[in-house]
Amino acid sequence: MVNQVQRGDGNCQSCKSDSSGSNSGGESSKESSRCSTPVLDADRSDRLRDKMRRRMESGDRWFSLEFFPPRTASGAVNLISRFDRMGSGGPLFIDITWHPAGDPGSDKETSSMMIASTAVNYCGLESILHLTCCNQTKEKITDYLTKAKRLGLKNIMALRGDPLGEDWEEEEEGFNYAVDLVKHIRSEFDDYFDICVAGYPTGHPEAESYEDDLRHLKEKVDAGADFVITQLFFRADTFLKFLEDCRAIGITCPILPGIFPIQGYQSLRQLVKLSKLEVPEDITKVIEPIKDNDAAIRNYGIQQAVEMCRVLLESGKVPGLHFYTLNREVATMEVLRQLGLWIEDPRRPLPWAVSAHPKRKVEDVRPIFWASRPKSYIYRTQDWDEFPNGRWGNSSSPAFGELNDYYLFYLKSKSSKDALLQMWGEELMSEESVNEIFTCYITAQPNRRGHKVLCLPWNDEPLASETNLLKDELEKVNRRGVLTINSQPNINGKPSTDPIVGWGPAGGYVFQKAYLEFFTSSENVTALLKVLKKYEPRVNYHIVNVHLHKG
Repeated sequence: MVNQVQRGDGNCQSCKSDSSGSNSGGESSKESSRCSTPVLDADRSDRLRDKMRRRMESGDRWFSLEFFPPRTASGAVNLISRFDRMGSGGPLFIDITWHPAGDPGSDKETSSMMIASTAVNYCGLESILHLTCCNQTKEKITDYLTKAKRLGLKNIMALRGDPLGEDWEEEEEGFNYAVDLVKHIRSEFDDYFDICVAGYPTGHPEAESYEDDLRHLKEKVDAGADFVITQLFFRADTFLKFLEDCRAIGITCPILPGIFPIQGYQSLRQLVKLSKLEVPEDITKVIEPIKDNDAAIRNYGIQQAVEMCRVLLESGKVPGLHFYTLNREVATMEVLRQLGLWIEDPRRPLPWAVSAHPKRKVEDVRPIFWASRPKSYIYRTQDWDEFPNGRWGNSSSPAFGELNDYYLFYLKSKSSKDALLQMWGEELMSEESVNEIFTCYITAQPNRRGHKVLCLPWNDEPLASETNLLKDELEKVNRRGVLTINSQPNINGKPSTDPIVGWGPAGGYVFQKAYLEFFTSSENVTALLKVLKKYEPRVNYHIVNVHLHKG
């Protein structure tokens, strides 16, 4: 392996200078040639309720997305991939539902706790974990909350949940309603968690009356809830009336409408059954004749949701929309695109996907040799209490942890075994056949079996756009047995808004050194060393063989 690294300062991913020349929070001085640390988006470290408040003050509308944990480990891998795709559209947060039958607080790949933790730590998504309290002890609830805090989760949706059996009775000292859970969270964890509660625009089906249900909602807010997400509804005026009634009794926190784009006949029936809602007759008349045509129903659902959302947004009373996705992409994304809320070209706050874990909020430096393996990097540094930042910190930073269980579900390849075999072949009989696979990955050309190589064992994502700047050179060396797994071009003063290499706030400039990491034969290394010595000390390199002998 041969690395070129930043001299003196360690292994810097990239460096960005603020055009004003100010320190921007860094510690640049006359004695230092380091560029200043960029001013990063405040959203990166703010609490969710503060992000909402700032968006409401600026009039910047947002959206959020709900998902549920899948039943299988492969389904969990697919859902994490969906997080990456849908996260690129710019949701303010996502939320993960909680189902007692699915062992939701465990360490299983499919548990609510692990899915929410993965979204925060590995996908960089602000996440809300649902938590139901019915039929649970205070000790168990406290254990769940303690674990959530340890995993970096800072937002809880406090729900009662469904009682077990028809003979359920209230317990004098137990959790009978969501308000009891809200009080418990505030009592045991003070202000650590932001708390969301549910609202019902037509009233909870078990409430004595609509007015009685509104009073219960106010009790939850008064007990410490920060904002409300509503049950789904089919008419904009249903929500707007509910919002007006909430304000009339003194509920002043944000209230987000729950939007359900109709995506299929059976899913609509199931959701209506669970929520105990009635579908308006005019919607039923449209859907019934096309109930066996999923595409037609989805197109209608998109149109209906867009029209309803436009009424809500144009009212001036709705700062954000919350979507029930049913773990599907197409309908929700299309609705958001038509509303102009989907971010087509998101600007990167840093060159890597930023984790939403609160411990990592000051992290703005990463070793460049982890650029192609960000999930592994996060996993191996998950026990760190401090992370490198623009000040470079202490040289005694903790070591990387071992990958004792490397095949954790969030580190698995997003491609199936069959797909990988199509890309890489059933067997590789020569060095030339290995070179071909690496070259096909770089060039995005099909292999000799006609399949595109979309990933490698060291690169589970498509090539970064900046790699195209080196594409011709990388193709040449890979064909000759220099098998590259990580690279970046040198950049000298490109604006931070550059569509290929830009990152961070506007008004800055990007500088980065060229870097290349690769596998190659000992014969190539011997020849390479003769050339590299001519360029010392301008070029730095590090060579390690399979036996960890360094050169």
